[in-house]
Amino acid sequence: MTDTSSTPDTRTPAQIEADIKRRRETLAETLDEIGVRVHPKTIVGDARAKVVSQVDHTLGRAYVRANRVVSQVKGQLVTEDGAPRLERLLPVAMVVVGVVGLLAYGARRRKD
Repeated sequence: MTDTSSTPDTRTPAQIEADIKRRRETLAETLDEIGVRVHPKTIVGDARAKVVSQVDHTLGRAYVRANRVVSQVKGQLVTEDGAPRLERLLPVAMVVVGVVGLLAYGARRRKD
């Protein structure tokens, strides 16, 4: 940009016109970019992408935690060589059978 207060403008009319044309093109590009950014579809798409990213991040963290819990439970029920620990599996199996039996009994009583 030329400072017209201290030095005279020595550009030719053709140079001034070329400069004006170049600035108009730059301004048009800037306005086009702004138009795309504030377009409702762009705003919705950006918001959707942000939500999806946050959900993916949350699900990823939940998966890691669940995997850690499963590994800990598996470590309690299976030996390092993969053999089941019957002294720990039998009580768990009995509790599961008991809960399923109670649920079945309760469902049967509600039908009657």
